[in-house]
Amino acid sequence: MEKSVPRDANEAAPSLRSAMTGKASSAKAADGDKPVFAYIASLPEPQRSIAERIDALAAATLPNLERSVKWGMAYYGVDGGFCFTAGAFVGHLKLMFIRGTALVPEPPVTPIGMGRSTRGVELASVDELDERQCVAWMQQAAAIPFFSAARKRR
Repeated sequence: MEKSVPRDANEAAPSLRSAMTGKASSAKAADGDKPVFAYIASLPEPQRSIAERIDALAAATLPNLERSVKWGMAYYGVDGGFCFTAGAFVGHLKLMFIRGTALVPEPPVTPIGMGRSTRGVELASVDELDERQCVAWMQQAAAIPFFSAARKRR
């Protein structure tokens, strides 16, 4: 079950798109660092600060990091496979590990519509990010990347 994060009274009302989908961005699919950096820069606060910190941790943790924007979220991987995603939604950012059920400890959030084995955390502020645990999950996820059918054909 996804938690609902109340909006601050001073926060601007969400756009029609984000109100309808819950997503904070409608970024288009693209591979590479530049589209991910643009996606992160387009996010509202506090999601932007959370995404910037996750991106910095990923870059410091995974030497062969590959970035993409897919389905309006930043995707991170290694060796042509995806490991985790950071997606901004109204009021929070979801950090989801594609093979999360294989991670120890298993991340607590089971997202809707992201695959049976995906697990992660929902973060409403940078202060909620457990960096040590996040790095451990990133390292584990990099050892078991997910290869989509399209990426397997490459």
